[in-house]
Amino acid sequence: MRNKFLWIIFALVHHAIIFQAAFAQVNKPGKPNIVIILADDMGYGDVSANNPGARTTTPNIDRMAQKSLVFTDAYSGGAVCTPSRYALMTGRYYFRAKQQQQFWGYLPPLIEPGRETIGSLMQRAGYTTACIGKWHLGLNWQKKDNSLPQIPQKKDKTVTNTNFSANITGGPNSLGFDYSFILPGSLDMPPYVFIKNDKVVDTNIILTADVYPKTATGTMPVWDRKYTNENDIYYERGIWWRNGEMSRSFKIENCFDTLVKEGINFINTRAKDHPEKPFMLYLPLSGPHTPWMPNKNFKGKSALGPYGDFIAQVDDVVRQVNEALAAQNIAENTIVIFSSDNGAHWSEEDKQTYAHQANYGKRGQKGDLWDGGQHIPLIVKWPAQIKTKVTYTHTLGLIDLMATLSELTGIPVRENNGEDSFSFYKVIKGQLNVPVRDDLIFISSHNKLAIKQGNWKYAECLGSAGISEPPIILPVKGGPLGQLYDLSTDPLETNNLYLQNSAKVKELAALLEKIKAQGYSNATVIK
Repeated sequence: MRNKFLWIIFALVHHAIIFQAAFAQVNKPGKPNIVIILADDMGYGDVSANNPGARTTTPNIDRMAQKSLVFTDAYSGGAVCTPSRYALMTGRYYFRAKQQQQFWGYLPPLIEPGRETIGSLMQRAGYTTACIGKWHLGLNWQKKDNSLPQIPQKKDKTVTNTNFSANITGGPNSLGFDYSFILPGSLDMPPYVFIKNDKVVDTNIILTADVYPKTATGTMPVWDRKYTNENDIYYERGIWWRNGEMSRSFKIENCFDTLVKEGINFINTRAKDHPEKPFMLYLPLSGPHTPWMPNKNFKGKSALGPYGDFIAQVDDVVRQVNEALAAQNIAENTIVIFSSDNGAHWSEEDKQTYAHQANYGKRGQKGDLWDGGQHIPLIVKWPAQIKTKVTYTHTLGLIDLMATLSELTGIPVRENNGEDSFSFYKVIKGQLNVPVRDDLIFISSHNKLAIKQGNWKYAECLGSAGISEPPIILPVKGGPLGQLYDLSTDPLETNNLYLQNSAKVKELAALLEKIKAQGYSNATVIK
């Protein structure tokens, strides 16, 4: 009897030990989930914590930053949407891509088949991947009539030769994403359709002008009216979009919320149905890019009009994502990255009109070679690793995400891919005083280049090379051919030292040409 009792005690203890070990293993952090929230045209100074004089309010982003890694000298991979997204997605500069004519959302694919993307990299690392939001990297649309061009040659290009019922290729599902729900381009350019896993959701196509009046009573056009023609929709500064093809069920004013809802649903579904497998969600938002159309919960709630209201709605996405992760008990081991695709489209007139510095601390705006074109907010939250706010002041870019994810997962980037990307994983692990890269190349909307190395910045042309006036200045005899700035003493890039420091001009111009021709050596090697 005594032996039987001892055997029962032994069995109970044995089972308790096994249960405790299993419980510990279940709760032991595995590969972290990844959520990348990419705002569209949101400036560094639009984050209220970054700008002492901000007239925007971003409490959720600010709160997230208090327990995150915050970057003060981070840059996008280009000064406009497509170059920036190409660099983020591939870890290579846009000038290395085959340049193509960009025609709104009908742009053909920029990323060639077989090219490594952050999607395909994470798939090889065992992740389920999703792209939900604004794509703007091109798609292979099928034609109604293969004997005719897709885009009409006539002046009115609103009705195209696009077969919206046919399967689409060359998009996220072809480039490493298991699930996709996308808007083809920006929300001010056709076609206005949602595409789910290579199929247009609503193939009943009309024109935006069939639904929306071209203007509103009392409309007073300002400087941004120049981006539209007489048949486009224009209501006021920032509230305009081009006339073109649109799904009958598509609502411009609901697009932002629809994309965010899809993203939150993906998080909830993956956490509930497949908790054993990590996921990566790339969530590129459609705002605060024009049109500035905040929903009823945010309209009229800020001191800065529709733009400030829309910034507040972008800020609320951070709240929704973090609350969804917490509700699914996966917040601790999920990396949430918040950033923007380029600087804000914020002119000198806007600065005067709204008394707000969207690109605070930098010269220029979206599209420009000056820092304001590419300087962006970048915040990385990972509760399992980062317990309080830490700041990184060295230069890096969104182009470095590819190599960082590679080092994080231990999966090398495929050979001859991601050649311009440098890992900042060591920064996430706490090495805050170590530079990630020696230099960074800037690309403007006019496809002009500049290079930043340390405190020096060299641009290969005169002017903004982008949206700010004048975009291009022709050199004169005996004058500078480009721009050179010492950012340590001149962060606003106002004192061109091109003629005073010819040695530095020669050095940086040669470095720029070398990188263009040869790339970097072993940039993505995991050390």
